[in-house]
Amino acid sequence: MLEIDWDFLFKPTVAHSQIKLMLKIDIHTHILPKDIPKWKEKFGYGGFITLEHHKPCCARMLKDDGKFFREIEDNCWSAERRIEECDSQNLNVQVLSTVPVLFNYWAKAEDCADTSKFLNDGIAEIVQKYPKRFIGLGTVPMQDTSLAIRELERCKEIGLVGVQIGSNINQLNLGEPQFVEFFEACEALSMSVFVHPWEMMGESEMQKYWLPWLVGMPAETSRAICSLIFSGVLEKCKDLRICFAHGGGSFPSTIGRIEHGFEVRPDLCAVDNPINPREYVKKIYYDSLVHSPEMMEFLVKLAGAERVSLGTDYPFPLGEDVAGSLINELNFDEETKAKLLHETALEWLNLEKQLFL
Repeated sequence: MLEIDWDFLFKPTVAHSQIKLMLKIDIHTHILPKDIPKWKEKFGYGGFITLEHHKPCCARMLKDDGKFFREIEDNCWSAERRIEECDSQNLNVQVLSTVPVLFNYWAKAEDCADTSKFLNDGIAEIVQKYPKRFIGLGTVPMQDTSLAIRELERCKEIGLVGVQIGSNINQLNLGEPQFVEFFEACEALSMSVFVHPWEMMGESEMQKYWLPWLVGMPAETSRAICSLIFSGVLEKCKDLRICFAHGGGSFPSTIGRIEHGFEVRPDLCAVDNPINPREYVKKIYYDSLVHSPEMMEFLVKLAGAERVSLGTDYPFPLGEDVAGSLINELNFDEETKAKLLHETALEWLNLEKQLFL
């Protein structure tokens, strides 16, 4: 009779143990303060987001004219609740950034500077309280470059390691000349940049079926990447550490078309930068939020694991439910998984692993 070694079969393998205990850093999470000032009363005009705490552990995000935007739970503002949920998933560290609807680029620049300071101080306070669990990214008034740089410098002073910016600034592409100085400042200060889609192009024409989020966001992110490439910003700022949300949106899967357009119509595409856009695929960073094994494998093959980092979009519904589950279910070797789960994040953020052990 065949004897079965049951102890061997049910004993966790070394690989399984390493996956479970491997340091995990989530570079794409959003947070906001529990209480937001009534900016309309302070500034004298509306359009800002407010919170209505209508029942325990829940709040409605509202425009200050009362228009409903989103229902959120306390994991959107409570660091302690976030730590509990991270612990349940063996997630060690979250990179905190504000909710993009709070960018307030549409507001007067000096008022946006005030709202940015308020949000940044809140994130810095959490990072200071739990330095091994959270890393902070700030937000800045991108509609005014000088004010944006001033707040960027202050972000560094209060312990934030980078900034999150929108994929466009009031429908101006990131490659426009007025933003070059800001990216040069990020490079000079060694501040990481995370680009998140917002104010999606064509949003007003596709309100049904959640299309702005499903179709607009991927296109919006590719718009940002292509603008930074074709304008020459990424060529000017070769040491800029810049990462794009949602796996770079539609950019990775359409790089063939983008490259082909560059080659056949240089009179349109190569007017400001003569370098093939494919050359930049492995010079920028991407989060891992692509939602499918096939796309995850494609992105890692295209850009390299050293350019892809775990990101979940926590705590929102389009995010990954269990941080790192897609990475762990694929047949990546341990070296690749280590890069995806924490090493690439640390490189992008210019931080040492020992800070979080």
